[in-house]
Amino acid sequence: MTATPDTKMGRDQRTTNRREIVEWDVEQEEFWRGSGSRIAFRNLLISIPCLLFAFAIWLYWSIIIVQMQNLGFTFSTTQLYTLPAIAGLAGATLRIPNSFAIAISGGRNVIAVTTALLIVPAAGVGIALQNPATSYLTFAILASLSGIGGGAFASSMSNISFFFPKRMQGLSLGLNAGLGNVGVSVMQVVLPWVMTFAMFGALSGDGRRLPEELGGGMVWIQNSGLVWVPALAIFSVLAFMLMNNLPMHRIGTAPVAIGKMLWLELLGFVGAAVGIGLLLGPTFGLPDLVKVFLVLAITIGVTLLVMRYATPGPVRDNLIHQFGIFRKKHNWVMTWLYVMTFGSFIGYSAAFPKLIQDVFGTLPDGSLNPNAPNPLQYAWLGPLVGSLIRPVGGWLSDKLGGARVTHWDTLVMIGSALGVAFFIKAAGASSTPETYWWPFFWLFMLLFVTTGIGNGSTFRMIPIIFKPEFAGPVLGWTSAVAAYGAFLIPRIFGGQIESGTPEYALYGFATYYASCLIVNWWFYARRGAEIPC
Repeated sequence: MTATPDTKMGRDQRTTNRREIVEWDVEQEEFWRGSGSRIAFRNLLISIPCLLFAFAIWLYWSIIIVQMQNLGFTFSTTQLYTLPAIAGLAGATLRIPNSFAIAISGGRNVIAVTTALLIVPAAGVGIALQNPATSYLTFAILASLSGIGGGAFASSMSNISFFFPKRMQGLSLGLNAGLGNVGVSVMQVVLPWVMTFAMFGALSGDGRRLPEELGGGMVWIQNSGLVWVPALAIFSVLAFMLMNNLPMHRIGTAPVAIGKMLWLELLGFVGAAVGIGLLLGPTFGLPDLVKVFLVLAITIGVTLLVMRYATPGPVRDNLIHQFGIFRKKHNWVMTWLYVMTFGSFIGYSAAFPKLIQDVFGTLPDGSLNPNAPNPLQYAWLGPLVGSLIRPVGGWLSDKLGGARVTHWDTLVMIGSALGVAFFIKAAGASSTPETYWWPFFWLFMLLFVTTGIGNGSTFRMIPIIFKPEFAGPVLGWTSAVAAYGAFLIPRIFGGQIESGTPEYALYGFATYYASCLIVNWWFYARRGAEIPC
């Protein structure tokens, strides 16, 4: 679509209408300079904080469960660690319907409603944590609802991909994802602080005192949920008032579009409920790792089936068209590559604090190491550097090509993983494991950096490989599957730690990264590749 001088003014007037855009062609330079860039960056500026809050609420269980145990909530350690697992499973599963939500319901509608929905788990957690007698089922339901935050990533990235020209996809998607992912580190820094005082006065409820051996201070653990409510309310309104639906998404009126989106979200929860039920159910004699992958396969299958057959006619027709991505070979290739990057990032973010404690906090004779580093002092740095470096990966890919950046980034990932494995093994056999702390730490920081750069480069590749009508759903689908890293990587580390061989987990990850190196080189990076990008 090309703008003529006679139509340019009329088009700019129509596209600057904040409620409705009737034409959109960001690949046309005159259009982009005239009004497209202004609209695109306005949507990006609202999208980033909405995604940041979503990540914070999805992963805040990693901090909450520590204080729940300190404050006398009568749940076993296994039950407590299952809460973030439930959130991880639900969040990854909800990414599947969110992959298709933008094309069905429009970006403004989806982002505004998703942000508003997050008020439910945030406020619910704030209420439930005020009473130690609250049932475990209540917390399990709230953990699954916080998965809305995990699902939001797929729709957010899909939405932003429509607003920017191909030459800026790497930077724009990198900014949205990278600064959105900072929500993990923001949460890890903010929650320990807001728990120390009655942040909302009388509305905060009563504080609870820690045991004397833990300092005896007062804790308002309920602030872990309540602190997010005002920001979510404000940004849900800003998203609805200032963001846009685009004309290529034939969504109808706002109430109808929102209804379609909520129905898709409900279908995602059906799949998540099946997975959570299997997760909490018996093992049937299966090895834990086999059960985990079986749960994931069944969860994904059920979710796709209910989406395929339980949606209304007009929505189903649109959805079936988007399901065309599953017949495209490169959808599966890019899913394999993106799991390497975002799956590693979110999985390492969840496992890093516990891994530090397990590797350096215990001596070979089983006694505590008095010189062990404090996991909470360092753990937040990994997600932070991985998040902040992501836009750099997108920017480099815009300049050098996504496949080339992914190639060299994967080589560094392999080396970093093997290096971390070496120092984990050395620390585990040493009576002074802290001797190996700093090389372990810096190599793990490098591993986080490579996950961030790879996030940006692989996401930049997708809009180049696929036509716009499929790029958004592919972006969402790949992010959905990769999000299961939040569940898989901690479980793999946990199993290997129990076996006394945590370095084997890194050997396995490095082997997988090597397969990604070959796949990326063959399809995209080599001379004469099928799709150079």
